[in-house]
Amino acid sequence: MPAYHPSDIEKKWQAHWNDHHTFRADNASEKPKYYVLDMFPYPSGAGLHVGHPLGYIASDIVTRYKRLQGFNVLHPMGFDSFGLPAEQYAIQTGQHPALTTEQNIATYIKQLSSLGFSYDWDREVRTSDPEYYKWTQWIFLRLFDAWYNLDTNRAEPIDTLTTKFEDDGSHGVRAAGDGTERPSFTAGQWQQLTERQRMATLLPYRLAYQQDTYVNWCAGLGTVLSNDEVKDGLSERGGFPVERRLMPQWNLRITAYADRLLAGLDHIDWPEAVKEMQRNWIGRSVGAEVSFPVQDREDVDIKVYTTRVDTIYGVSFLVLAPEHELVNELTTPAQREAVAEYIAATKRRSERDRMADVKAVSGVFTGAYAQNPVSGAPVPIWLADYVLAGYGTGAVMAVPSGDQRDYLFAKHFDLPIVQILDGQQIDQQADPTKEGRYVNSGLIDGLGYHDATEKLIAYLEEHGLGRGKVNFRLRDAIFGRQRYWGEPIPIYYKDGTAYPLPESELPLVLPEIDEYKPTETGEPPLGRAKDWKYEGKYDYELSTMPGWAGSSWYYLRYMDPQNTARFVGEEAEQYWQQVDLYLGGAEHATGHLLYSRFWHLFLKDLGLVSAPEPFQKLINQGMILGRSNFVYRINGTNKFVTSSRKSEYETTALHADVNFVDNDVLDVEAFKNWREEYANAEFILEDNGTYVCGVEVEKMSKSKYNVVNPDTLIEKFGADALRLYEMFLGPLEQFKPWNTNGISGVSGFLKKFWRLFHPEDGALAVTDEAATPAELKTLHKAIRKVEEDIEKFSFNTTVSALMITVNELTALKCHKRAVLEPLVVLISPYAPHLAEELWAELGHEAGSISSATYPEFREEYLAEASVTYPLAVNGKVREQREFPATATAAEIEAAVRESDFLARFGEGKEAKKVIVVPGRMVNVVV
Repeated sequence: MPAYHPSDIEKKWQAHWNDHHTFRADNASEKPKYYVLDMFPYPSGAGLHVGHPLGYIASDIVTRYKRLQGFNVLHPMGFDSFGLPAEQYAIQTGQHPALTTEQNIATYIKQLSSLGFSYDWDREVRTSDPEYYKWTQWIFLRLFDAWYNLDTNRAEPIDTLTTKFEDDGSHGVRAAGDGTERPSFTAGQWQQLTERQRMATLLPYRLAYQQDTYVNWCAGLGTVLSNDEVKDGLSERGGFPVERRLMPQWNLRITAYADRLLAGLDHIDWPEAVKEMQRNWIGRSVGAEVSFPVQDREDVDIKVYTTRVDTIYGVSFLVLAPEHELVNELTTPAQREAVAEYIAATKRRSERDRMADVKAVSGVFTGAYAQNPVSGAPVPIWLADYVLAGYGTGAVMAVPSGDQRDYLFAKHFDLPIVQILDGQQIDQQADPTKEGRYVNSGLIDGLGYHDATEKLIAYLEEHGLGRGKVNFRLRDAIFGRQRYWGEPIPIYYKDGTAYPLPESELPLVLPEIDEYKPTETGEPPLGRAKDWKYEGKYDYELSTMPGWAGSSWYYLRYMDPQNTARFVGEEAEQYWQQVDLYLGGAEHATGHLLYSRFWHLFLKDLGLVSAPEPFQKLINQGMILGRSNFVYRINGTNKFVTSSRKSEYETTALHADVNFVDNDVLDVEAFKNWREEYANAEFILEDNGTYVCGVEVEKMSKSKYNVVNPDTLIEKFGADALRLYEMFLGPLEQFKPWNTNGISGVSGFLKKFWRLFHPEDGALAVTDEAATPAELKTLHKAIRKVEEDIEKFSFNTTVSALMITVNELTALKCHKRAVLEPLVVLISPYAPHLAEELWAELGHEAGSISSATYPEFREEYLAEASVTYPLAVNGKVREQREFPATATAAEIEAAVRESDFLARFGEGKEAKKVIVVPGRMVNVVV
């Protein structure tokens, strides 16, 4: 096979790798281990476009390089196969989501395999496989059967809590979530409780618990949505209205781990931006919880959490979230209609929209007043949608002089603005600083910030009006979705009480139903299941788990995917421990990445995993942007004018499918056949008879018709060319514009590489001659550069270095085994198909390049044989002369004195001294 035909070579080696399980990893090896993982994809119907493989190519390069370095590498792939898109398609078509998902996965596997990724496909997992989600359900049962002991600072089985209750009742129990209402009781009272009463008592302690929670309810989709899935009050998918609704929901107590999730960020090698996103999302703050008694309401007070208790004398009103539990009780008859209208309007806005809108001022007075617990002054109680029921206590003490949002609210509704610091300038805006001494502040007049804070907290605690407290922005994670296509929650209900399904009943498999939308009475789709009951009589939970459930622990299942007795075998987990390199998008910072860390910490508390964190190093790959093409339609016509002449007409730019465009030249006939409306289009062309499109870089998207299918490029240029080109585009972490035109250059480089072995595309012409110093220098420069760059994940510079190497060896007419064989190993992580073919041609066992050894870099081959020195007289350079690189300063001086240099340039003067700067220059002083 003299000429380079990537299509033939690549299919051949992909089949070989598949048949021989070439990349199978062992769960025990004397080699050091290395675990490389991609964030596994959701298999959408559209398949992959050229932007998707960027991270996969990078991880595969590292994987193959680490194998060459002697590591036992785990590099698996699977599918996050539960999800809303498949369910929506099922609602529209009646086709079971499992069938759609199976078809999509088959497309993904075909595309991923065509790119030559060295995955251990024997370890593939799918979150929608009952044999997988059996263990997701099992982990949920562990969460349900656990509580968080603040004394030991870890999760413990619920049995340890019931033992405490049996011995001493609720006295002295310190558990995460103590802010929730939990009854006090003695040991004797606990003994008297029925089973049902005990279950109800334990529920608020559990790490998986059920309570009424405000959620984003989307009637159009029939499900609860996360904040990320709501934009401007509408669902991101489908654009349906979303409202805030109080519903019973399963929650996971991630807040118990807030401090540990923060601390762990200091010990993992992640991008600082991602760590900062998690820190902000967790939002640890130190402050005080203060009780404001409500006037004319005996034993009713409003709890407020504040980080600025020092400003309490500046409180001129309280603001409650519209969903606050006391709103109905506090609202006076005169204000009831206005309050009801305001609450209805708030329900149509997502939490994210409410938090982000800092310009609009809205609110409504409840008609009720509270009392400042320190000054005793009356404080009007208002509602405003910028306060959220799920953050803090759902109430804010408003200090207009110190907070700009409160300031604007007070100005809008003509409420008092009280100066509380001397020198405070509040005539134009709030002053949030802590500088100066307090005024108009009773107990703390004349004090500075720190002294004032300490004195006020002491006063509040002494009088039972408040306490110092650490708070978090992080909320417990809502764990239920009113959908069909997700993991059933393994809970059944007896007399209205939630009970865990016995482990022997797992997996609780999704039942068959006739339609995939909610029932006519508003129940989730699982409400349509016929005779779906535990033991034939107890109702199952009808909500399913959220999409992130299965993805929170999948990295562990890869370690031991065939284990039927355990979610991961102990030996396998202790061998692989954690992911050494994780590649994926930064958009998962406060979702999947945070939840995975939470689940891992919980499993570690139970002694089920050994590593402190799931992912030691994280790299976020940038996005490949699309290169859109435009045609220009003359307004009011069906005529299109080429881009260079569009200024002559009034035109509208329309996206053209980039697959009809080559080097910005439109295939006019393909465009006319694309859509019926363009069938009779006319074209005003360039002078050379072509239609040239306009160009713009945008996000790659089907709606912009700029999606490039990798299958097309692989067919035309080969997978190795596509792999190299995606790396060549720029640094991995940066956003990069796609330009299909550039791939031909990389394709040409691979052909040039081939011709080092097959000159003029002829027979193999590799010789066993000894390599020259120049050839060895070129090789060892490449060995060092490739190794350094891969270790730094600088893949684009490696491609450049390999191109330079091939150019130099081509110029040297090098066809020597001593140089070319190591070069094949160097390029194999990037162009594995080409490397396997040449490796076999060089006489090695077929498919064995993965077990080759990375070439050893030898410094001596980079040493120069001679050094060129500038020769100067009194600092003025006169000529240059070569000396052996090993020559000493004395030898160089002697050589200069013995030469005719001084006779020619010394103007007849004697040399006073000769100064030699080794490797730099020689200066003769006369």
